[in-house]
Amino acid sequence: MAMLETKKLYAGYGKLRVLFDINFKAREKEITVVVGPNGAGKTTLLNSIAGIATIHDGQVLFENRDITKMAPHKIAKLGISYLLQMGNIVSSLTVEENLMIAGYLLPKEEVKDRVDEVLDLFPRLREFIKRKAGTLSGGERRMLAIGMALMRRPKILLLDEMTTDLAPILVKMVLEKVVELRDKHGLTIVLVEQNAKRALEIGDRAYLLVSGTIRYEGDSKELLEHPEFSKLYLGIT
Repeated sequence: MAMLETKKLYAGYGKLRVLFDINFKAREKEITVVVGPNGAGKTTLLNSIAGIATIHDGQVLFENRDITKMAPHKIAKLGISYLLQMGNIVSSLTVEENLMIAGYLLPKEEVKDRVDEVLDLFPRLREFIKRKAGTLSGGERRMLAIGMALMRRPKILLLDEMTTDLAPILVKMVLEKVVELRDKHGLTIVLVEQNAKRALEIGDRAYLLVSGTIRYEGDSKELLEHPEFSKLYLGIT
């Protein structure tokens, strides 16, 4: 069943159109991977879902509810948690303070319980609970950012380029945690990734975006093994 869907979506920023006729689905309890070259429109797709981009035409549906014109904060309250590529932690605050800020919409009595849940998911963060977030390693910062996104117990998690600038061993660690969130916690995840091979290895379904249009939709492993993958990725016909 599709938890999240776009229908004939045309979107961009102001008058600029970036996406053209995008029909996209993210199924419940699956990792849906979105790959493509730089400038393909991957982040714009997430921004459209989160209410940040300009929708020129088409629909965005969440649990069969039309959220196309809904404000970003209302979309977040429905259970859509969007983790931006940059600026997703406050370096001058401690790990604990970052998590508490992320739960600002929750009743006060729930915040501590949610922090404990996140720290159970990311035991390494518990070791650094009183440390400033800016002192963490790149991989630890990504873990904190994901933890912050989970504070509100979202139904679906949108992740934008979580492995950018990370060493290979940290890329592996972060993506293993994404798999754990699906397998052990039943979370639905939309994963936008520049590291196409790694992402497709862990994904269930995949979309390949090139120049704002969908060039492939289907099983992620099949896309990875597609004999024309490189040509498709680069938009060569």
